Amino acid sequence: MTRTSLQQALAQFATEREWEQFHTPKNLAMALAGESGELLEIFQWLTPEQSAQVMQDDARAVQVREEMADVLAYLLRLADVLDVDLEQALAEKIEKNRAKYPVHLARGRADKYTQLGG
Repeated sequence: MTRTSLQQALAQFATEREWEQFHTPKNLAMALAGESGELLEIFQWLTPEQSAQVMQDDARAVQVREEMADVLAYLLRLADVLDVDLEQALAEKIEKNRAKYPVHLARGRADKYTQLGG
């Protein structure tokens, strides 16, 4: 499925249930944050090594996939409601980050761009 077809499927799902009234930008942003929190909760107390192996546990892998799907669904729905082209927005953000994090300053570092010097 394409991004557009996923957004259409989500919009149809909402329409069939008369949920558009609830799909305001505020509500969708809050739902997105809530689902992100549920994804985060899966990883909360894991060591870095355990988090790297999370998909090896079948039950936990299902949880991760479902929470990631929820995050994506709300992000796509929010983009649809706000008429944001996510591919274009991401391409623009990548270019912006290229300027903020030049390779010669950022390679191998996790510092924020304001701390890179240069």
